[in-house]
Amino acid sequence: MDTLITTLVDDVLTPLVVAVTAPIPLLASSGALLLVFAALWLALGYALVRDPSRIDRAWRRLRALPLLVQVLAWLLFLPVLAGVWVWRRGWPLATRAVLVAGLAGWNLLVLLPAR
Repeated sequence: MDTLITTLVDDVLTPLVVAVTAPIPLLASSGALLLVFAALWLALGYALVRDPSRIDRAWRRLRALPLLVQVLAWLLFLPVLAGVWVWRRGWPLATRAVLVAGLAGWNLLVLLPAR
């Protein structure tokens, strides 16, 4: 069993994760990731204001995907998906709003290109 798991991780998952995440440093240094995540946060904010049920539908759609795709989505879009997860909790509205805004602000601040 250990050999099977080691083979799966070394030969399948690791090359897949490396292939998907390899361009991230270039995108981060150029500011492209800042634009991508700013657009994602704006879309999330727009959906929360216009039709919060869109967030629930998007969450259910994500959860219906195969596990490997979910893992990759969480790996690539962790701050936004964490914001969606927070928003779907049954916590008070003010708590959720502050946490989501904090995640968005932190995420965009971290992605500012270094000068």
